[in-house]
Amino acid sequence: MTVPVLAPVPIVDRPIRFALVGCGRISANHVEALRQHAGRAELVAVCDNRPAALAAAVAKTGVRGFASLDALLAADGTGSDADIVVLATPSGLHPRQAMKAARAGRHVLTEKPMATKWDEGMQMVRACREAGVKLFVVKQNRLNPTLQLLKQAVDGGRFGAVHLATVNVFWTRPQSYYDDAPWRGRWDMDGGAFLNQASHYVDMVDWLVGPVDSVHAYTATLARDIEAEDTGVMSLRLRRGGLASINVTMLTHGRNFEGSITLLGERGTVRIGGVAVNQIQHWEFADARPEDDQVRSASYATPSVYGPGHPLYYDNVIRTLRGEAHAEVDGYEGLRSLEVVIAAYRSARDGVRVGLPLVF
Repeated sequence: MTVPVLAPVPIVDRPIRFALVGCGRISANHVEALRQHAGRAELVAVCDNRPAALAAAVAKTGVRGFASLDALLAADGTGSDADIVVLATPSGLHPRQAMKAARAGRHVLTEKPMATKWDEGMQMVRACREAGVKLFVVKQNRLNPTLQLLKQAVDGGRFGAVHLATVNVFWTRPQSYYDDAPWRGRWDMDGGAFLNQASHYVDMVDWLVGPVDSVHAYTATLARDIEAEDTGVMSLRLRRGGLASINVTMLTHGRNFEGSITLLGERGTVRIGGVAVNQIQHWEFADARPEDDQVRSASYATPSVYGPGHPLYYDNVIRTLRGEAHAEVDGYEGLRSLEVVIAAYRSARDGVRVGLPLVF
């Protein structure tokens, strides 16, 4: 295959061209995000190895379809014109697909988690660095208005020392969810509740009050016929001195119930709850500031656990490739939450506390 010449960065004289690989559950968020940025970005190709899913995506988007990533990267015209490849495929495929795209001269945007294995995540970062392309990892929840306000409060020192952070992810995934896509719940392709559904929440703890110093975890597969865990608890010691806990289950009765974070500090208490950290339920600090007026308007309704962050995340990707910004979540940032989850899995397996950084 002839490797195309990578479009120079910044790209300022035309829309940035995206190719979407994987046309399943999350792909609609990416298509809609790109639609909102029409004029600065355009979807030029879709790719899926399932004929029905590919046909549906082509019909919905009107762009050229490919049955494999190899075919997309090798094609003349629409497919090979993509500046950046979006990976919305099973997590275990992300590393080799990212490396293949990078070696073909394309930037890479990968859904979470970036990988299911620590060494493969490292290989992704290394391959993109060596190819001179950018690697973006989707962590769209960081950009939700509720968490943006919380991040400002943490960075502004309003909590003082953070003593305790508690995260709950109480959602439901019935057996049919796993049966519909056999890769779900597999160790090599997906991981369990920590790595898949709670990946954003692990990232949230590290982003807000990390870095994490050590991890102790328990995992269990209590009610689903899968390899990985449907339930887990994680205790964290933070390098700044506080403690944190992350409690996760996909067994909540009937519906997704709660996705929340509570921060308790020497000068403040905040709880952001709702089904997906979309409601500021308590906001109290020793001192009042003008930004406190934004609390009432920051909460929002959400039709799903994904939240409204994908268009905001794409804005950063587009501005980065146009030379107007730096990547808010690149491959190195993506590795941080992956490292915490892999440490939790090692702790649960071996019954020990695992320190960070990981040593293999």
